[in-house]
This record gives sequence, structure tokens and C-alpha cells, in this order.
Amino acid sequence: DWESAIRVGVLDCGEEENYETCKEYGIHYYPTFRYFKAFTKQFTTGENYKGADRELQTVRQMMIDFLQNHSQELRPPACPPLDPVSSSDITSLFDKNSHHYTAIVFESNNSYVGREVILDLIQYENIVVKRALNFDKPFLEKLGITSVPSCYLMHPNGSHGLINILKPLRSFFSSYLKSLPGVRKKLLLPLQLPAQEKREESTEIKVWKEFDKSKLYMADLESGLHYLLRVELATHKTLEGAELKTFKDFVTISAKLFPGRQPVVKLLETLQEWLVSLPLDKIPYDAILDLVNNKMRISGIFLTKKVQWVGCQGSRPELRGYTCSLWKLFHILTVQAALRPKALISTGLEDNPQTVLQIMRRYIHHFFGCRACAQHFEEMAKESMDSVKTLDAAVLWLWEKHNVVNNRLAGDLTEDPKFPKVQWPPPDICPACHEEIKGLHSWNEAQVLQFMTDHYNSENILYKYAESQTDSSETEQGDTREVKDKSLLKKPSGNRENKIQDKENILDSESKVLDKLVANHGPVKDSGKSAVGSANLKQTKQAVSFLGIGFSNIDMSLCVILYVASSLFLMIMYFFFRMRSKRWKVKYYRSSV
Repeated sequence: DWESAIRVGVLDCGEEENYETCKEYGIHYYPTFRYFKAFTKQFTTGENYKGADRELQTVRQMMIDFLQNHSQELRPPACPPLDPVSSSDITSLFDKNSHHYTAIVFESNNSYVGREVILDLIQYENIVVKRALNFDKPFLEKLGITSVPSCYLMHPNGSHGLINILKPLRSFFSSYLKSLPGVRKKLLLPLQLPAQEKREESTEIKVWKEFDKSKLYMADLESGLHYLLRVELATHKTLEGAELKTFKDFVTISAKLFPGRQPVVKLLETLQEWLVSLPLDKIPYDAILDLVNNKMRISGIFLTKKVQWVGCQGSRPELRGYTCSLWKLFHILTVQAALRPKALISTGLEDNPQTVLQIMRRYIHHFFGCRACAQHFEEMAKESMDSVKTLDAAVLWLWEKHNVVNNRLAGDLTEDPKFPKVQWPPPDICPACHEEIKGLHSWNEAQVLQFMTDHYNSENILYKYAESQTDSSETEQGDTREVKDKSLLKKPSGNRENKIQDKENILDSESKVLDKLVANHGPVKDSGKSAVGSANLKQTKQAVSFLGIGFSNIDMSLCVILYVASSLFLMIMYFFFRMRSKRWKVKYYRSSV
């Protein structure tokens, strides 16, 4: 009913085709409400109104606030006045003959009922709705109004009086006014919205993938990393401060602990080295994306560019998926940290059993799209995360809190009916994890820890459905893929020349980031060794191949400048000596006797 004044649209940022749009508009969290004023000609990302909660009534009230704050000169023509009228304005209406009904909703200053009824009736003719505040008590007594909200109705024949209604609610007022004799909905032309293009992808049928729930699938983990790096984080145009520190720490633990295929691990290691060596307190995320997408052509790194859920697939596209894979990823990192306690040595993150949990906590706080989920996780972390004193305790803490979340979401709209939220692991997967003490269920935590260690071990990961890594030096074909993929786990790669080349490429990307920041933001504020680092980085430039030689564009530019300068110098010297030679001949010339 409000469509003539304000239209509502929905965009799913989880759909791959919408990634770029959501990134352009800076959508970081869900749900996000953006408001766009009528007749806006220049590009704008909209106004971000934040209410106390995300309840429907609060959203409706935010829409009303936005309409009221709209500039009058560009106000939608169909939007009626929403400001209250005075007692004198109402009195003047009694003396006027009108061909339509006039309804006046009397209400308190903080009430939205009157404005909601006004908008409910904008598409109906033969009636005008206004609102008035309950400040003028004598005037209200004169009209017989004893409580607010109340509705006073003026008929076309001149009669007027208070509406007797069972409940003073918006729906009751609107329904009554719409049912008055002669009040009917206007005949409006349908909205002319842009025609949606027919997409070939829509004809694609998603084939259900059979999977073993007692196993992990590399396709889920790599799809989760792809979504995390290219979608969720990419909505942030720049990373700085606590966000940058969180991202650096997350990449570090992933590079050291993630039991992935060699090309993926090499990508994480390259990204980690690049971040550590960058002397900046602000990094544009596009520069990080360039490295993730391997714009520098570093050999042997690869990460799938599409989601392929297997153990995390849902019965509908919007269910499970990324959140499932993120849980699995952090479970794997806590288990791997317990299995390989020396993996984080020399990273500055060692000697703290809470390292993975605290980084997960910060990641969810800064980046995870679901704000309600992030708030719930933060509450659990504040409650008991500090009690974790060992790496094994970290594994059990995350397992326990995951079950708390499962219990809270059981029966929720987000629950997949095909995969109900149950306490995990269920008895059919780990019978030894379950016990009964005096008829009550109890967890055997020693057995749970053993199960978690086995379940999230690299040996329990299957490579079925994982995308072939054609960008790496190894190629997988047919049924031999799983065997070959296992051979790709954390093995030394490349020869010395490739490593040197890759190092130079990384250094080049650092210099590009420096150049980009200086161009966009002026001088970069670095701390500590940043100035020295900047000078050193500018000395180590791109090793992108030029005609098969390891010269960069800058190297070639310097060569050209040197060549031109040398040519000019030689020409000057040539003319100098030539002129000098002529003067010498004239000076010492003697006529013949």
C-alpha cells in the first residue's frame, strides 16, 4: 500500500551474480537497510538507517522517518504530508464543504500509528487522512477524545464524530476507513521495473552430491576460503587498524595450520609473507584480491573461484553453505594447532592456547556478515573463552559452543529440514562419545577429544568433487585425482629460480600497493621501520617478464631515459668539438706565400 511513496527491494548478497554490486555499495553485514531518495541523479550508496532491532515494526518506523526527513522539493508526488496539523487547521475543516472523507488520527508525539494509517490509505480515493498530536487538551475534550490514539472522522455531508473501534491499532483504523462507502482503491498503472535479463545459469540444474557425513571434503573447505577471501572480506574497501591485524593473524594461522593442497597452501603462505613485509597501516583490499587472484602470475598457486558445497550443501541454496564451511575451517585449525604445537613458532602467535579461538573471535566480530550471530558468539566468548588453558581445551571449547549454537537454532527458520540441528557428534558417528549417568545423557569428553582429533585430521579429508587445480604444476585427471591431491599436501615446491621469481613478484605487489596508496591518499603514515621499508621496497621492483627477460616497466623506462640522455650527450659533445675544430682552423690559418 505504500508503494506510491516508497518502494522496497531485496538483493541477496550471497548470490555470486550480486557480489560486485554488494561490494560497490559497501554492504558488510546482513541484513543491511539502505534508503535512496527520490529523483536522485548522481550515484549514491544510499543512507544507512539503523534501528534498535530488525523487527518488522522497527523497519516500518525507519521507513517513515526516512520519508519525513526527505527534502520537500524532491519529495515523491504521491507521498502525502506526514507532519501533524494544528487545532486551528482542524477547526477550519468543520466550516468547509468537501466531497471526500477526512480522517484525523490523534496520537502522542512518539506514536507512529497516524503516519502508518496515512500511508496505508494513499492509494485510496475519496478520503484524506491527517494526524494531530494530543497537546491541546481542551480541544480534545471538546471533541470527546479521552484517550489516544483515536480517530475522528468528517463525512462529505458535513457530519463528524469519533470512530468507535474495538482496539486502537493501526490495522483496525486502516480497515475501517477502507470499508467506508465510496472509498475505493485507485486504478494505478503497474510499476515499470527494468526487465530482468534471461540468464543461462538459471537453466542449470543443481545435482545433489552424495557424501559421507563422517568425512570432510576439501571442496567445502576451499569453497569456504574462496567465499571468505573474495566475497566476505572484499566488501571492505580498505583494511586498517584492528581489522588489518585480525586479517594478518587469520592468514598466518591458516598458512601454518590449514592441511590443504599445495597450491592453496602456497597461496596462503605467499599472502602471509606479503602482509608481514608490507610496512603499511592501511591496505586497499583490491591489492589483496590481486594476489588472491594471482595477477602477479606466481607459479604454483591456485584457489577455486566458485563454491562447490558437498558436506555443506543445503536442501535449498540459501541454507547451510558458507557458515557450515566456516565452522569446519575453525574446527580444523584448533585441531591442527593441538596436533602440531610448533607450527606457529616465530609467528608471534605461539605459546597461547587461545590463539586460534581469539583470532576466530576477532574475525567474526569484524567481518562475519550475520550481525546477530556475531553478537551471540561474542557473548559466549566473554563468558568462558578465558578459561581455556591448553590446546586440547581449545578444541573442546569450540566443540561445546558449536553445540550451544545448534541447540539455539534448532527449529529456527535458518535450519535446513534435511539437516536438523542436533547435538554433535551423534551416536551413530561416535557411540563412545555418549554416556548415561543415572539415566541422564552425558558426554565423555576424553572420547569427544579423540573423535575431534581423528575427524578433523588431514587423513579424514576426501578430495572428491574438489576442482582440478589446472593452474598448478600438477594436473589431476579422472579417478587418480584423490591420490594426486594427497601428494600435494605440504611438500616442497619449485626450484630455486622459481622461488626467487615468486619473491620478486611479491615485492612488486608491495611496491604497487605503496604507489596506489600514495596516489589516492597522499603520503602514507608508517610506523617504526615503515620509511626504511618503503625505500627498500621501491628498490626492488617488478619481475614480470618483458620479452622473456626479468625487466619491469620501470626498468625499461629507465633504460629508455638513459638511452635518450646518452644520445643527447653524444650529440652535444659532437657539435661542441666540431665547432671548436672550426674555430681552431680559422685561428691558425695561413695564406700561401
